[in-house]
Amino acid sequence: MKLVSIITPTYNCKNVIRETYNSILLQEYINYEWIVTDDCSSDDTISFLKSISDRRVKILNNEKNSGAAVSRNKSLEASSGDFIAFIDSDDIWFPDKLSKQVEFMELNNIDFSFTAYELIDENGIPLQRRVDTHLSQPVTYEDMLRKKATLGCSTVMLRRSAFDDISMPLIRTGQDYGLWLKLLKTGVEAYPLPEVLTQYRILPNSISRNKFRKAKRQWEIYRKIEKLSLLKSLECFCFYAWRAFFRK
Repeated sequence: MKLVSIITPTYNCKNVIRETYNSILLQEYINYEWIVTDDCSSDDTISFLKSISDRRVKILNNEKNSGAAVSRNKSLEASSGDFIAFIDSDDIWFPDKLSKQVEFMELNNIDFSFTAYELIDENGIPLQRRVDTHLSQPVTYEDMLRKKATLGCSTVMLRRSAFDDISMPLIRTGQDYGLWLKLLKTGVEAYPLPEVLTQYRILPNSISRNKFRKAKRQWEIYRKIEKLSLLKSLECFCFYAWRAFFRK
């Protein structure tokens, strides 16, 4: 079994991190390392993490509060897996998530994959909304600019040997989307596994609920990170806005 490195940033998540950890612990695929970087939490997040007696778990800390991108990159630097998987500190995997995704990638010689997911509320109650279940074709760079797929961060798995640089851009929000664009720009495609294997938690006051902040972030990535022309940015933003409203 090839080693899977699981990457998680934490910050003041004592109320949800235990459930995330339990979903990792229950994975059918057992050859993994979970590398957590805490971003100067002021609650009991670190106390819980330090209480875990599992040699597969590595706990790192930022010296100062620096954001999720810095935290994820520190975990990535400390990882040694053949595959890289991401899970945020408030999301949940189904027990067969890793096993199905590794098998999918190995059987089909895939370097970049993602799964469908469902939304849950802060209490873990499903919101009856599923994302990326309709996809059947791989996603390209141009597809991703136009947001033809969501690619939830906690659903993505990468084959390490396929990429020279898997560090996330140092922006406060949307760094996962920025990374997907960087990787897809190399010509690789992201293959969907359109089965719900992840639960994505929507918390009060999160950016996922703030349409204006999400739109502003999207525009800044087009212009400042991808450095698209104004005309190209407007074209892609129109696709993004339409899909944000009518997204399946």
